[in-house]
Amino acid sequence: MNIGEASIASGISVRMIRYYERTGLIPSPARARANYRDYGDGDINRLRFIRRARRLGFTIEKIGGLLALWSDDRRSDGRVATRPLDHIEALERKQRQLRTLIAALEALARGCDAGDRPTAPVVEGDPSTCTGAHSARRLH
Repeated sequence: MNIGEASIASGISVRMIRYYERTGLIPSPARARANYRDYGDGDINRLRFIRRARRLGFTIEKIGGLLALWSDDRRSDGRVATRPLDHIEALERKQRQLRTLIAALEALARGCDAGDRPTAPVVEGDPSTCTGAHSARRLH
């Protein structure tokens, strides 16, 4: 199938398929008449795998590692299992960082209102210099 058909079958845009090919995430497909790319079922499965991994938040680099394991018939189940577990740990670290950031921003918002002050404590990072009309409201 050509690249347009591969895009529809995999759910990945033509532009991203070309990108994945340039970066080596997918091998360059065979060429058919008029030098068009000719994708097979294996290519589509690989593209679908990439799409699922991207939705799960894996980086291109990590997906490359997963694809290498996926293609390795001699791999151990333990090596495969550690990849998602490592990703979970990274996501949990990021979640903790985001919670800390949210708490800091909420504290700044509670400490400041939009009065007529010439300074902006929320930008300067000093919530102690203003009092809050926003203190009862949680910002999302």
